[in-house]
Amino acid sequence: NGEKEWSTEENIAQIAAAGYQGILGRLPEAGQTGIWRKLIDEYGFTFGLEAFPADRAQFRSFLREARDFGADYINAQVQDSFVTGPAAVALLEGLLEEASLAGIPVFVETHRGRITQDLLRTIDYVRNIPQLYLTIDLSHYVLAGEMSRDTEKADPWFDVLLQRTACIHGRVSNGQQIQIDVGPRGDHPMAAHFMRWWETGMRYWLAKAGPGDMLPFVCELGPKPYALSR
Repeated sequence: NGEKEWSTEENIAQIAAAGYQGILGRLPEAGQTGIWRKLIDEYGFTFGLEAFPADRAQFRSFLREARDFGADYINAQVQDSFVTGPAAVALLEGLLEEASLAGIPVFVETHRGRITQDLLRTIDYVRNIPQLYLTIDLSHYVLAGEMSRDTEKADPWFDVLLQRTACIHGRVSNGQQIQIDVGPRGDHPMAAHFMRWWETGMRYWLAKAGPGDMLPFVCELGPKPYALSR
């Protein structure tokens, strides 16, 4: 419509005006670090960083930058779906050890095309790695498992992951599409299932939470062409 792109200041002001209390994003580009840090502090936002680690050394370097910027947590999509079994467990353990040394919480996202490609292998990781906590995005497993009906059958399996909830990505999918329109009142049949799963994860998190702990809930709604369009 001819309107110019919002500036960084305008974007963050709009986020605050909409009632949000934090941002999940990437490290600012060179020359933008100062203004981003200033605005985050002014609005009292939390700030999470997306990471795509493939090895321990690479992640160590990223964590130094994240710590220097003052990130509150890391959301890690660990590479990749072809790393399985003992190699996957070793990689995850190494990444989490680096995070512990850096003093930054790292939550591994349940995501297709990543080391957490499918539900059952991710359950194995959780059972083998006590220190593994997750960014829960069950939309990937609902889609990959074509779960449009009888979703309650997934509850015992999802429950294993939900006990490790540290962050939630609030997107609703069905058995054919990764992001669906829940309707103006959220009355799509799948929305009720996701809200039930999110509530379960929140209850598990709250039972373990201490003073000052936070549970990021990210409204993950992608733009076109990622989003559905008519």
